[in-house]
Amino acid sequence: MNKAFSMNKFLGILLIILSLYLGYLGVTSFSNSGQSVDIVGVEISAEDNQQKLTSFIYLGLALVSFIGGIFLTQNRKLG
Repeated sequence: MNKAFSMNKFLGILLIILSLYLGYLGVTSFSNSGQSVDIVGVEISAEDNQQKLTSFIYLGLALVSFIGGIFLTQNRKLG
């Protein structure tokens, strides 16, 4: 029982660390998805919708892994 509790806490911490990494990837990917160029006073912008979608997927996975990590690290009895 104690070993399972320790393993759950360890996996929970790993999921929280993974969520931080995925969140970082999502935010940086989202911020790099749009570019703009200023030509003779006219701003021309372009967006990469595929990269935006990928960044939202990263952010969603970060949220899910963070919630799972919090759930696993809580002190509770199973069964």
